[in-house]
Amino acid sequence: MSKKIQILRNKFKKHNIDGYIVPKNDDYFTEYSKINRLKIISNFSGSAGVAIILKKRNYLFTDGRYTIQSQIESGKNFKIIGYEKLINCNLFKNLTLGIDPKLFTYQQINMFFSKYNKIKIINKNLIDEIKSQNIKDSYPFFKLDKKIVGESAASKIKKISNYLKKNNSDYLFVSAPENVAWILNIRGKDGPNSPMPNSRLIISKTKKILLISKIQKCKKLIKEKYINLNQFVDINEFPKKISLLDGKNFIIDNKSCSIFFENLIKSKFKITKREDPIYLLKAIKNKTEINNMIKTHILDGAALTKFIYWIKNINKNKISEVQAQNKLEKFRKMNKSYLYPSFDTIAGSGKNGAIVHYRAKKENCKIIKNKDIFLCDSGGQYKYGTTDVTRTICFSNVNQNIKNIFTKVLKGHIAVANTDLKKDNIGSKIDVRARKFLKRSNLDYAHGTGHGVGFFLNVHEGPQSISKINKVKIKEGMILSNEPGYYKKNKFGIRIENLVFVKKMSNKLFFENLTLAPIEKDLINFNMLTQIEKNYLFKYHMDVYSKLSKYLKLKERKWLASFI
Repeated sequence: MSKKIQILRNKFKKHNIDGYIVPKNDDYFTEYSKINRLKIISNFSGSAGVAIILKKRNYLFTDGRYTIQSQIESGKNFKIIGYEKLINCNLFKNLTLGIDPKLFTYQQINMFFSKYNKIKIINKNLIDEIKSQNIKDSYPFFKLDKKIVGESAASKIKKISNYLKKNNSDYLFVSAPENVAWILNIRGKDGPNSPMPNSRLIISKTKKILLISKIQKCKKLIKEKYINLNQFVDINEFPKKISLLDGKNFIIDNKSCSIFFENLIKSKFKITKREDPIYLLKAIKNKTEINNMIKTHILDGAALTKFIYWIKNINKNKISEVQAQNKLEKFRKMNKSYLYPSFDTIAGSGKNGAIVHYRAKKENCKIIKNKDIFLCDSGGQYKYGTTDVTRTICFSNVNQNIKNIFTKVLKGHIAVANTDLKKDNIGSKIDVRARKFLKRSNLDYAHGTGHGVGFFLNVHEGPQSISKINKVKIKEGMILSNEPGYYKKNKFGIRIENLVFVKKMSNKLFFENLTLAPIEKDLINFNMLTQIEKNYLFKYHMDVYSKLSKYLKLKERKWLASFI
């Protein structure tokens, strides 16, 4: 039993609780945060999970991406359970479970724990008492020019004002920092891999705003007269400020408005709606954002293509997974617009490729062997755009079975890319297309086929996604990933991922590729491809070559031409 779990259990008596719930998210509900209480208590480092520590038993809930990883990292002290079992969780009953009200929404509590157990609010975070969370976060927010984002903050605020009037509401409380970033055209450096400005915002129907954050973060914006002091509220002053607001009602967001903030708002106002309209507005990129993403993907594609050439032709069989991911970042850093990775690179060779969100660490990573297949999922934050791409690479002749599986994954990838979005216009319908060829052989993968992607923001954003349950209508301007895969435990992992955007031309709605990088032809069984699929690959590689060749050296160019 870990020492930290014992220290936590020793606190149960004082607070009169039978257990304590620790989520992965911080109090801004962001996926990737510099604060990770879940890792402190459970050693689990994945991006999604909830731990429940009871007097004699511990549970860790996570999803299919982390089945193997969670077992390796936390299996000793925790029983690992699928996320779906959290809904109306009945693994334990009639217990009093402690929570930090800043880390949960009422929706989560009602959905997961209220049916069989009681919840007790504890205003001090018990994990912070074990290990303090002193994160340096004084990096100032900065504004983005309209030339970069394509629409002014005033225009976006007007849309919200109209929305509030239409819904007979006085205020919108924007609790998700990525939505604050979008509406005010500001960014920061509060995420480890995302230009997140940790802040919240109140917008009134009369277009007034109150930015809620720390003063040192907003000094630059105030100095540049982008916001004035009357539009700023220090986070500690917020409870007092809210009691002084006029009006009767608020719209809040179910997904990111914590119990703590909802209680504050409810003490004076009526909550009329629980959905932030900014998620959908933000998901539909304008022409400027799309054009910036296209330019970004050309730069990123050149870096990745140079890397694939290098690892296949120059340095095979001598390097480790960590050296490979460092080399890839070196290629990205050759471009002045590159800032930092959009998430921690996944560089898994052989059996490590089967761990969907594997992280190679210096002390325990593998040397990439000639007979291994190598899965590399990576991305970058650039001025101005966000990328996310996966390629599976081989270094020698692989057996026919692996080739066949790779080809089925590729067929699913092409089926998604060729979707008629007038016909299949929601994520759940497109997801079926991606899995179809694997399913014929009773194969599948335990993650969604695609997620929404932000513009110089989070690499994962909603509300749209390509998954078994998503019913959000896919609209022009949305950006998604297209990433079917297959993972054989202790053997290998395969994934092919491109980002795509939704384009409209002559009344047709379709996906257009943003990602430009060759797809491993040495893993394809061409006999399994139809003529339509062969044509797609030919056109795709022609596009890759025509857009990237000017950034490549002669040898790299010749090699890339061989894909056509």
